[in-house]
Parts: sequence; C-alpha cells; structure tokens
Amino acid sequence: MLVSWNTTNACNLYCEHCYRDAGARVEDELNTEEGKMLIDEIAKAGFKILIFSGGEPLMRKDIFELVEHARSKGLRPVFGTNGTLITLDAAQKLKEVGTMGMGISLDSVDPEKHNRFRGTENAWQDAVQGMRNCREVGLPFQIHTTVVDWNYDEVEKITDFAVQQGAVAHHIFFLVPTGRAVNIEQESLRAEQYERLLHRILKKQQQVDIELKPTCAPQFMRIAKQMGMNLRFTKGCLAGTSYCIISPRGDVQPCAYLNIPVGNVRETPFSEIWRTNEVFNRLRNEPLQGGCGSCRYNNICGGCRARAYYYYGDYMAEEPWCLYHGRKGY
Repeated sequence: MLVSWNTTNACNLYCEHCYRDAGARVEDELNTEEGKMLIDEIAKAGFKILIFSGGEPLMRKDIFELVEHARSKGLRPVFGTNGTLITLDAAQKLKEVGTMGMGISLDSVDPEKHNRFRGTENAWQDAVQGMRNCREVGLPFQIHTTVVDWNYDEVEKITDFAVQQGAVAHHIFFLVPTGRAVNIEQESLRAEQYERLLHRILKKQQQVDIELKPTCAPQFMRIAKQMGMNLRFTKGCLAGTSYCIISPRGDVQPCAYLNIPVGNVRETPFSEIWRTNEVFNRLRNEPLQGGCGSCRYNNICGGCRARAYYYYGDYMAEEPWCLYHGRKGY
C-alpha cells in the first residue's frame, strides 16, 4: 500500500500537464504538526510507502523533518520531484534523514523538448544533475516520464538513458486529462498507440535489468500475462484500493488524476477516511461497468478509473482507451 501526499502547491517549474496546477503556494497548507499527525494516521492505516510530492516537495522548509518523522513511524519515504533542487547537499541530507528513493521527472532525451514541456530553461540539465547528485551520495533514484504523442517514439531511448545514469527504474506515466493537462488532452495517446506502447515497454523490460512500469495504463498487466511475463505487481489500477492521494490542504482523493475529494484530514482522521469512505468502498467492492466489468482480466487490470471519470463522468465506467474490451478472440 502506498499513499502520495502533495506536501505543497509551490513549484519552481510550470509544467504543461500538472494535475495539481502547481506554481504558487496555496493558503492553509498543512503545517508541520498537522503533517506529522497525518503521517501518524498513514502509518495507523497500514500504509507502507509514503510518496512526498507536490508541487515540488523540496520547496517545503520542513521537508527533512517530515521525512525523518515518517521513517520513525516505519514508513518508507520516497519522493516524486522534478529533480532540479536536488543539490549535492540536499541529496546527502535526504539520505541522512531516511529517504529511500527519489522519483525524478524526465520527459525526453532532448533537453529542449523537456524544458518546453516543463516551462523552464535548464529544467533538463538541473534534473540530470540532481540524478548525478543522488548517485554520488548513494541515494537510489528512478526516472519518471509522462508520455504524450510527441515523445511516444523515444520512450526506449529514455529507458536507455536511465540505465546510463544509474537509475533503478523507469516509470512511464500515461497522460490523464486533469489539472492543466486538460489543455493538452489532444496530445494523449489513443487506444492503438496505447496498446502498442505497452507492448514496446514490456518488450524493453525483457532487455534491461532496471524495472519498467507503466502508470495510469493498467492494461500492462493483461499484456504481460498474454506475453507470459511474471511481474511483481498484483493489479494495474490501485485507485482507492491500495493507493490514494492527499492534497496540500488535506483533501483525500482516490488517485492524483481522479479529482473526487472524499474527505479532509483536518475534519476526519485519515485512517477513518481510508477505512469507511463510500467511494473507496465502491472501488474495492463493486463490479466495474461496460467492457471493464465483463473483461476476464479485470481482476489484474481494473482499467484507469480517472480516465473513465474524465470521459464518461463515472469512475466505475469502462476504460475509454482500452483496445481489448469488446473484442472477441483477442
């Protein structure tokens, strides 16, 4: 089980696809003591991995203190970061307080393309330097890539770059239109591209030693099974079942891209929200609808609940960009 806490809305970049629409810090973000109480509740609820994300989590002045507290509660603290603020000193401090891994965004092997997508000059150069700083102090890191139509053909090149830089994994995020990403919805992959890229990623997995994981593309589990591959993952979409997200102000929602607040940790303890919320219990216990409901792989895939919600207004509906459901003999 893993949970992502958007620790702040503040960010030093302005990425075209940001689901949080990050930039400036918002008023009334959880303070240090509230953050520690949240961490206590996360541990109480049985979670094992806490992802510190944002915005840019390294813009919080108390981030090292929060990481240290998470580690003291038996959690595995990791980061989702743009990587540009990981100086050598920051990398060393992160390791000292118990950080177990850094997820660093890189969307192209071409610096100009990455910088344009991230809205800032030198974003690519600074992120790569952040990777090198992690490597120098022995802090494990992985590369996170958001895939859209313009970098569709270079995913394997980014994997090769990840290997060269010493990354432990390459996670490939398939765009879901939420936040600022609604403005570039037309750049998201459609069903045939979606399917072809998943096959390419899993074929590449057979050629490299680092872990490759498609995210927000749960059909990779079905394709892996069809290819005879045994992966360590148990299900594609984890929204509300073994994963959720908490906003800077304490709103809880099933995943980063499924913008349905189900409670606020200032009003209800997180462990109670996780245990009793109706949306979470529907996602865990009710059958899915449409093609996902009748699919023989729904127990290991689940379809993207956020993409279903965006296109159909129903988070229990079928995955709109799945090539498999409704096809016979495939």
